[in-house]
Amino acid sequence: MYNLIQRIVQQDHLHARWLNTLSYLENAGARKISACEHNTLVEIIQLKHAAEEHRHAYILKKQIAKLAPADCPDYSDTYLFASVATRQYLAMLDIQCSRYIKNVFQLKGAQLRYAAYLFVTYLIEVRADELYPIYQRALSAASHRVTVKSIIAEEEGHLEEMTAQLSRFSEDWQTHAHLLQAMEQGLFNQWLGCLESELAHA
Repeated sequence: MYNLIQRIVQQDHLHARWLNTLSYLENAGARKISACEHNTLVEIIQLKHAAEEHRHAYILKKQIAKLAPADCPDYSDTYLFASVATRQYLAMLDIQCSRYIKNVFQLKGAQLRYAAYLFVTYLIEVRADELYPIYQRALSAASHRVTVKSIIAEEEGHLEEMTAQLSRFSEDWQTHAHLLQAMEQGLFNQWLGCLESELAHA
């Protein structure tokens, strides 16, 4: 992963698409969090997560101007890496987790959406806690003007908060999270493979 990102940050047009792809994923995550909200029973932590994910999308998007101001004006396929796999990653993670939670916990409706929010957000935070430090390491090695240090700090806090929420949801949450992480790893590997293939022809 480090070598892949290292190659990306060396070319501004590739780096701009990378930032835009990460921005898309952060924005999609924020929208999924909001979509899981109950009509009235919304906890402040859920609002905080949605707001911070939206801000991450903005921070990443804004930094494109440091590289190529005219590049990646929106999230059209042309401006994303591995656009199909990128769009499917979160969607499939949500579907697979929801199916698992529905079968195991026998939940439906608002309760199912909330449980899916807890587990999917946890899985995304675990992934972010791995990916962003690798990205920052490549940026620092290149003495790059782009930085994701503020995002790293907030994602670490998110993971702690999701762990606390899941502990309240189920005493055995870690067993379920471990199984769901295997699902997420498979989806991430598919996305990464598509990204590598696209870069090989860039």
